[in-house]
Amino acid sequence: MVIIETFKGKSITEHRVEIVERKGTGHPDYMCDSIMDAISVALSKEYLKEFGAILHHNIDKGLLAAGRVYKGFGGGRVVRPMELTIGDRATFAAGGKKIPVAEIAVGAAKKWIKENLRFVDPEKHLKCRVVLAPGSEELTDIFRRPGKVLSANDTSAAVGYYPLSPTENVVLDLEKYLNSKKIKDKYPETGEDIKVMGLRKGNALDLTVAMPFIAPYIKSEKEYFARKSVVHKEMDGFLKKIKGFKNIEVNFNTLDEEGRGLGGIYLSLLGTSAEDADSGQVGRGNRVNGLISLNRPLGTEAAAGKNPVSHVGKIYNVLAHKIAKEIYEKIDGIKEVYVLLLSRIGTPIDQPQMAGAQVLLERGRKINEIARKAEDIFEKEFSQINKFCMELSRGKYPIC
Repeated sequence: MVIIETFKGKSITEHRVEIVERKGTGHPDYMCDSIMDAISVALSKEYLKEFGAILHHNIDKGLLAAGRVYKGFGGGRVVRPMELTIGDRATFAAGGKKIPVAEIAVGAAKKWIKENLRFVDPEKHLKCRVVLAPGSEELTDIFRRPGKVLSANDTSAAVGYYPLSPTENVVLDLEKYLNSKKIKDKYPETGEDIKVMGLRKGNALDLTVAMPFIAPYIKSEKEYFARKSVVHKEMDGFLKKIKGFKNIEVNFNTLDEEGRGLGGIYLSLLGTSAEDADSGQVGRGNRVNGLISLNRPLGTEAAAGKNPVSHVGKIYNVLAHKIAKEIYEKIDGIKEVYVLLLSRIGTPIDQPQMAGAQVLLERGRKINEIARKAEDIFEKEFSQINKFCMELSRGKYPIC
């Protein structure tokens, strides 16, 4: 069933207040989501190579327990490494062949760390604890049932929307800019654990940014505040190019206080607060479009690490945003689109219990003018669901 209806609320840009958050690459929650999904991608690749199909797995339970470091001006050392617990279920053997699931999981985790966090040595600074186990008979049986499309392994709802608001774009773009190779090459003293919180009131945007400075590059409190000032100006320069706001203000590392030494600055040894201050968990980070937008409808599923061929908690979450984007870009006269998808466990994933779009139209447009085209987009997307799932299995669509 596909339902196309008029969205009754205001456009996001008409809300007087809008709040948007983005957790960046080195944030412990982002790390958990990204690492667990990297493990799913690695396992999917191995299953396809050995069996020609992706087998049952859900690597969506993960906890990154903070370690302990000693740090001071000019350097420091790791006292206790971070500990990553990797769960939940996987297929360890099929057709007489065994799969080295634990080795693949640990290898994928360390590879992600090496590629994304410059100062974390995964061999020295990370301890992995694998608690994966085989799945239940009924859920693993889904993968053995006949049919070209697998059945949903959960009754789950998802929501997606498009386009992003100007506030959402600024928050997303600023974090990506600060964690870009260009900025890290220019300011190697800045860490990857970046969090951006945006508050728009009317046409004014207030941003709060947290980003650590790397201890070996900072020799004194005076140098810290001098470098902080330079990076703050870099942010101001980036944001001056953005149009559409009356003004944009950036508040940077607001817990800092001069004269308090190490207690008054945001210093890090490894570039992530998981070194000693903050643990991470799957599902506490960004939604699949990379943002936590409080004015938008939010699904409750943690998409990261779920298998890409039967777990609708992943498939429908990403697909809802994709369909919303398709509708917005291919049908004229639309301001915003919200897509809702609902699965029923045991039903093929290309046959949702309900699929719907709530469409905010431009003045003068009517829902019956666009409904058929929107329905066609839904039908096309679900007719190609296996192709989409294979793209998910290769990590084509970021999930945080």
